Amino acid sequence: MAKKVLLDVDPGTDDALLLAMLLARGDWEVVGVTTVAGNTTVENTTRNALSVLEFLDRSDVPVARGADGPLTGELERAEWVHGPDGIRGDLPEPTAEPVEMDASQFMLDRAREHGDDLTVAAVGPLTNVAVATVRDPAFAGTIGDLYFMGGAALTSGNATPAAEFNAYADPEAAYRVVRDTDPHMVGLGVTEPAVLPADLVESWRAADGPLSTVGEWCNYPDSLRHDGGYSVPDAVVGADLIGDVLEFERLPLAVDISEGISRGATIADTRAEADEKAPPNAAVATDVDAEAFREVVTDIVESL
Repeated sequence: MAKKVLLDVDPGTDDALLLAMLLARGDWEVVGVTTVAGNTTVENTTRNALSVLEFLDRSDVPVARGADGPLTGELERAEWVHGPDGIRGDLPEPTAEPVEMDASQFMLDRAREHGDDLTVAAVGPLTNVAVATVRDPAFAGTIGDLYFMGGAALTSGNATPAAEFNAYADPEAAYRVVRDTDPHMVGLGVTEPAVLPADLVESWRAADGPLSTVGEWCNYPDSLRHDGGYSVPDAVVGADLIGDVLEFERLPLAVDISEGISRGATIADTRAEADEKAPPNAAVATDVDAEAFREVVTDIVESL
């Protein structure tokens, strides 16, 4: 029986790659997609999710529109990374519409339907997940696993020196999710080394058919190159669900919600002295098999 996954996304080009990866796998069933404002507005992320599903011939997958901004403050966006309206590539106009239910309620309903068979993978700001935990404090205990792509507990940030974009975009949501859900955190310390070589991405862009569009998704601005390639952070979550490419360590984890220079920072206590630590409350990804990551992504993308 296929494992169940709900994807909470803000497409976003690496979100699109994550969708393609999980939808291509017979051992995973995507039971729904929820959208959130982050890389661009929620109007754009919802349309982009529907367009990606149309492109992948999977408009049967239900999409629920979510939060249009963080719990407090103004929306931070990243179209300069992901392209105008939040995504690059030649995508069709969607024929499907979002479901009438809002994202957090949709998430709760899928949790009650599938129970601990369900994994929730949240790869944008954590606003929808936080609202779900407020609506039903038992939410996290109902599902099997909660992954989130975000944070920079083991390295410097990309939104600020201390904070990664998704955590910085809604620190209060990230704080609540870390406090209340015992999540798997996949942060910049493991997503930045997991690069797709630039020459591989260029070969996809030059190809015919769907591969060209996927190549555009992976073609980030040159200023975001790492080690001669492009990191596609959300795809690291997909690669781990498919191929176990990450190593995790249970650690005490917290999110700074102050108004200072460390706002949005994710702080893991990595000290060796156990008696000085708080109880572990998250599984933090500490290492990635970058070659295995590339193999998982390449095998799926080149089979589309």
